[in-house]
Amino acid sequence: MKMRRIIIIIICAVLAAIAGCRQRDEAGAAVQFVTTDSGIEMAALPGGWFEMGSADGQDDERPVRRVWVDAFWMDRYEVVQGLLRKFQISDPSHFKNPGGPMDQANWTDAAIFCNERSLAEGLTPCYDEQTWECDFEADGYRLPTEAEWEYACRAGGAGKYGFGNSERLLGEYAWFADNSQGRTQTVGQKQPNAWGLYDMHGNVAEWCQDWYAADSYGRGDERNPRGPATGKERVLRGGSWKSSADACRSSYRASDPSLDDTCLANDTIGFRCVRRAPAGGDAQAKE
Repeated sequence: MKMRRIIIIIICAVLAAIAGCRQRDEAGAAVQFVTTDSGIEMAALPGGWFEMGSADGQDDERPVRRVWVDAFWMDRYEVVQGLLRKFQISDPSHFKNPGGPMDQANWTDAAIFCNERSLAEGLTPCYDEQTWECDFEADGYRLPTEAEWEYACRAGGAGKYGFGNSERLLGEYAWFADNSQGRTQTVGQKQPNAWGLYDMHGNVAEWCQDWYAADSYGRGDERNPRGPATGKERVLRGGSWKSSADACRSSYRASDPSLDDTCLANDTIGFRCVRRAPAGGDAQAKE
């Protein structure tokens, strides 16, 4: 009888392990990586619902709301300084490093980069450089909405961070105040989140498309929210090399006035690009 019980326990453990592998494989299959014509890796993220915000966070993270975002592509890495030379754009970064994230990036610097990258690949730019209005129907690159950014950061999870709730593990995924040595670091050295995105926490805080408003969650759209129509500051997400663990949370919101004034540029700020998912998929997908 004792031997029979041991055999049953072993069989159950094996079946549980197989089930766990299947769940991980299915989760991984939801996201493909694509290489653009410029040679930049992006993650093709599926559309879906998620709970945006945090009941335990700051006042501007409430109320928590259920939000849908359409499928989109997002850069796997923050835009690095080496790419600026590729697109013949001057580098304003304080911490010089070809493999490090662009820092001291104004919001308009980020939008101009998106347009130049679009033109280089024969895509339609999203930004009108006179008004800075964004054409969300264009097939070019743009900055992520707040909803897209948080959805991508959470990667299907619901914890404080993209990897769960443990602040103790943050150093495995992020360069932040406790481990950054007072500067940005080369991208992609820490663990990626479940959707293969690197440095979603820390390194540089990332510009979003949305204007910031403390009360926007109480009046935002349920599907593909894009924030207020106007404002004075744009949203930043993810925290930076200088941030506390709390400011690196998935739902933490920040903002900055350095829209186009170089004098206000901050060496904690960078960005990554997104684009709407192409109908036919016009880049090379890989495992």
